Amino acid sequence: MEVIGVRVEMPSNQPIVLLKEIDGTRFLPIWVGAVEATSIAFAQQGVEPPRPLTHDLAITLIDELDAVVTAVHVTHIQDGVFYANLILRDSAGHNHTISARPSDAIALALRASANILSSSELLDEIGIEIPEQSQAGDENQEVERFREFLDQINPEDFAG
Repeated sequence: MEVIGVRVEMPSNQPIVLLKEIDGTRFLPIWVGAVEATSIAFAQQGVEPPRPLTHDLAITLIDELDAVVTAVHVTHIQDGVFYANLILRDSAGHNHTISARPSDAIALALRASANILSSSELLDEIGIEIPEQSQAGDENQEVERFREFLDQINPEDFAG
């Protein structure tokens, strides 16, 4: 499994989460709903709403049950739909695997500071390779290349 980072982009007003390999140049694009994208963005930016959002509530419930989110695994894609597992550890040290939509699992992982993982096989199958810029530190060019690429694709391009 490879640890991947998270970035939310919104080309053509359709939110997409881009999961990036930590030590690589591949990205896993996952289209998400607007509510989930907002929740992910809030977690990334440290925004605390006056009342808990659904993912905040879920983390509170997990905490109250004396469990922790240890990881999220984006497992596979089938018919253009991504699947993920949420891995929880209870106070007795037992792991529990719960099927979840990747967008919900990612929103929870960010709030819990848990790892977001994907298999190399999934990245080989669906990953988008965008080589690093030769000029270090030029993130604006990287973002522009993403936007150009994303403007040319749609979710159906990833259907099995």
